[in-house]
Amino acid sequence: MTRATNIKAMICLLLSAGVLSAQTPGQTPRQDQPEVLRVFTELVQTDVMVFDKGGKFVKGLTRENFELKIDGKPKPIEFFETVTAGSVNEELLLQAARGASSGLNSNPATGSRPLDRGRTVFFYVDDVHLDLAGVKESKKVITHFIESEIGQNDEAAIASTSGQIGFLQQLTDNRTVLRTALERLKYRPYIVADTFDPRMTEYHALMIDGGDLEIFDYFVVETMRRNPGLQRGHAEIQVRSRARGILQQGAVATTNTLNGLEGLVRSVNKQPGRKLVFFISGGFFLDTRNSDSMDRLRRITSAAARSGVVIYSMDARGLAVTSADASQPAMFDPTGRLQRAAGGELHASQDLMNALAKDTGGKTVFNTNALTPGLGRALKETSTYYLLAWKPEREVEARKFRRIEVRVTGRPELTVQVRRGYFDREPEQPVAKAKKPEPKPSEKTPLLELRKVIAEPYPNRDLPVSLGLHYIYAPPKGVMLSAGLEVPSELLSFSTVDGKRTGVVNVAGSFYNDRGQVGAFFNDQVKIEAPADATSNDGPELIYNYNVYLKPGLYQVRVGARDEKTGRTGSAHGWVEIPDLSAGQFAVSSLLVGSREITPVSNASLEGGRMGAVNLSVARRFSREEFLRFVIFVYNAALSPDDSKPDLAVQVQVVRDQQPVVTAPLKKIATEGIDDLKRVPYAAEISLQGLPSGRYQLQVSVVDRISKRSSSQQTRFDIK
Repeated sequence: MTRATNIKAMICLLLSAGVLSAQTPGQTPRQDQPEVLRVFTELVQTDVMVFDKGGKFVKGLTRENFELKIDGKPKPIEFFETVTAGSVNEELLLQAARGASSGLNSNPATGSRPLDRGRTVFFYVDDVHLDLAGVKESKKVITHFIESEIGQNDEAAIASTSGQIGFLQQLTDNRTVLRTALERLKYRPYIVADTFDPRMTEYHALMIDGGDLEIFDYFVVETMRRNPGLQRGHAEIQVRSRARGILQQGAVATTNTLNGLEGLVRSVNKQPGRKLVFFISGGFFLDTRNSDSMDRLRRITSAAARSGVVIYSMDARGLAVTSADASQPAMFDPTGRLQRAAGGELHASQDLMNALAKDTGGKTVFNTNALTPGLGRALKETSTYYLLAWKPEREVEARKFRRIEVRVTGRPELTVQVRRGYFDREPEQPVAKAKKPEPKPSEKTPLLELRKVIAEPYPNRDLPVSLGLHYIYAPPKGVMLSAGLEVPSELLSFSTVDGKRTGVVNVAGSFYNDRGQVGAFFNDQVKIEAPADATSNDGPELIYNYNVYLKPGLYQVRVGARDEKTGRTGSAHGWVEIPDLSAGQFAVSSLLVGSREITPVSNASLEGGRMGAVNLSVARRFSREEFLRFVIFVYNAALSPDDSKPDLAVQVQVVRDQQPVVTAPLKKIATEGIDDLKRVPYAAEISLQGLPSGRYQLQVSVVDRISKRSSSQQTRFDIK
């Protein structure tokens, strides 16, 4: 069932599109790795990386090469595999190690097996503890990742302690979203101090609170010198009070940093595969007397083990011998006590960052003015790992922190990176302040359930939902965005009504701007009929389209679907950038993609010379027995002063794993017979024969040879 749309013209263009000539290199198709059949029950797992002296990952190790100890006691390894991060079968291996089902497609409810799944990378920027130079360095290294390191199927997110990035702190493969999120990262002055003299830093306060008599005596003497007549006893009280006040300020900032990181780690628990988190900070102190930093560290470590998170800590201060603030005037210190104490300040400010990395199986990138090489090494190091699993102890004691030790027997020269431990059960969260009792929730309705699913930070995959977004310029109203939602009919539940097998699905969707404000919203109930054969739900997919006119800007669309009979729900998220076409901006519309089956015999007598019907696709999932067809519109091309016509050229590529597998030569776009030269259509098709199963990216680039401008669009598609 489809809402009425204004894309009939596009469909006609698809039907009459010419065949796009292309070159397909004779590559050997990649073979999927065999599915895991070994299944163990009630196992605990961990990921392990092994490196030689040169920092190179050591391949070819077997179960017999490893020795595993839990709380110092040897444990037999019940499950062992080598895993490639972001690969198709990574989640299959993780499920097998946990004792879950041996295949993602063994249960029809999970939908189709994923193709070429990529890496998941997070940047958590501790902007509370960054100076101006640190913010600049953080933005530099993240920009490098966005422009040079992110892969075709990778997803990334940028988050910060202060939350200043706001709604854009989301996992996405859209570079525009990531760039916009990074632009919001601004310097926020971090000052932990008081107004008294002599100036006391957070590190000074930490040493005083820890019983350092030299530093304590320095501040007592200086306080008395600056306040003639003040007795030593009163000066001691004043110094200790100052230290406690400064440490309490610092504890609040540290708690906020660790809270945000813990929330991020826990939120990705349902995301498949292993996740890499880059924790970028300017350093802070482990204060066990005035905060619960150690408990929070253990909670983060355990949550990371459960969520499959590895943390790499980066010190944005770069190469430094001390963390003293050169912007502050030097303090009077004839005895040199402050200078001697400052030697340990830098290391003390890195203790927590170091622990976060080591305890989660990651590394540190410290004391270097070039964070970018460290980023590249981390991405390479974490690309492969060994997966170990063992049977846990059956003890009554709850919430015990288990220490993990792994080594390669007989190879002391090898370095083993492994998580330091985990809790048997999740520790109790800090008790929050009592709140007023909330009103009793109203009765659940399909719409409320869908709204809840749509509001979740990550898509819900219980019911597979695909989302397709494309926009066209439709003056005088402006740019129309069409959101297409698709659910496989074979995964829906059907009942016989009036002799017909009918399924009922509730659908809903929200349109958000880049600040997270909801604009348009839709909800509807859709009925779909399946064939009369009671043993099969095969039939046309459930497709629902909703159109909305939007102003220029960056938008996120979230849609959800709920099977009314079973209550199963699913959702999907997508981003789109609407250009300002009314201002004459040169741009290319979104790609509208469809397919037609390859016919064994061409029948030239078909009307208009067309061969086969074109099936528009929201899920963009095709077989090798089809032609992929697409259509675009080119807006606001410059007109030649000679003939008042545009001179446009188009190039089409199909890319897999950053490598073009289909490349068409630059081709001139014909404009004869087009009335509105400000909206020039172009349509073509590509044969999918010879391309192995997997995920691809279709890239269409258009060059305006008169104005020397260019614009491009990309979209993913799968070959099953």
